[in-house]
Amino acid sequence: MERLKYREVEVKGILNPVHGEDDWFGLSYNMNLYRGCEHQCIYCDTRSACYQIENFNEEVLIKINALALLEDVLPRKRKVGVIGFGSMNDPYTYAEEQYGLTGKALEIVAKYHFPVHIITKSDLVLKDLETLRRINQVKARVSFTITTTDDDLASRLEPGAPSPTRRLAAMAQLAEAGIETGVVMMPILPFIEDTPENIEAIVREAIAHRAAYIIPSFGVTVREGQREHFYRKLDEHFPGLRQHYEQAFGSSYYCPARNSRHLERLFTDLCASHNIPTRLAPFPPRPDIKQPALF
Repeated sequence: MERLKYREVEVKGILNPVHGEDDWFGLSYNMNLYRGCEHQCIYCDTRSACYQIENFNEEVLIKINALALLEDVLPRKRKVGVIGFGSMNDPYTYAEEQYGLTGKALEIVAKYHFPVHIITKSDLVLKDLETLRRINQVKARVSFTITTTDDDLASRLEPGAPSPTRRLAAMAQLAEAGIETGVVMMPILPFIEDTPENIEAIVREAIAHRAAYIIPSFGVTVREGQREHFYRKLDEHFPGLRQHYEQAFGSSYYCPARNSRHLERLFTDLCASHNIPTRLAPFPPRPDIKQPALF
């Protein structure tokens, strides 16, 4: 896939607080060092009009002053909470090979002893393994998004991303190095990935590659700006499927997987049989407070 153009920009802030309890990923802060993503997944929510990202299919913005901002703000944070990488774009988009912002930001995080949670579709994360080892003296967690184990199917859904085979291999290598790592199994696309065979394959391969957890969501969100691109790509790669989406979901924001209850039960039973958590343990661990006896 042809690489996108890079444009350097300066921003006013880089570290954003996550308000309330983040039950999905356990974050206190998130950070996006790039704006835009070369993985160009056809279902990507970041294309949604509400985010006002222009030229998403053409360029990646490089937040060239991000490291200076992080170096300034991080030591002044009173709350030492988990910093998330990868909320609006992949932190290991190919621009990272040239600019290295993610790797350098991780070095700053390690310096100030903050925990991290990285969410990625790229084995490029392995270049920062030694920094992650340092961070893991507090806590480092890396999640790989895997929605199918079929490399050919993934190449149509996530055309710029490294294959699931490469992601799984990287996950095993991180686990071997003592980094907690697992799978973000979302989205599961209706009419494409919502089969028992696909769910079973993801769980099987996750276990084989030493996943410590699998976080699921059985469906996909679709909204203005994103929907138009997604449907064009369905027409291109899965002729006739767009009509199924339109008939089944109309303009709904959330499009659930077919037989989602059955798939969830299958998934839960598989994970339980292998002692694989389907939710992340909070960090730092919450105290186990027991209700005292009344008498």
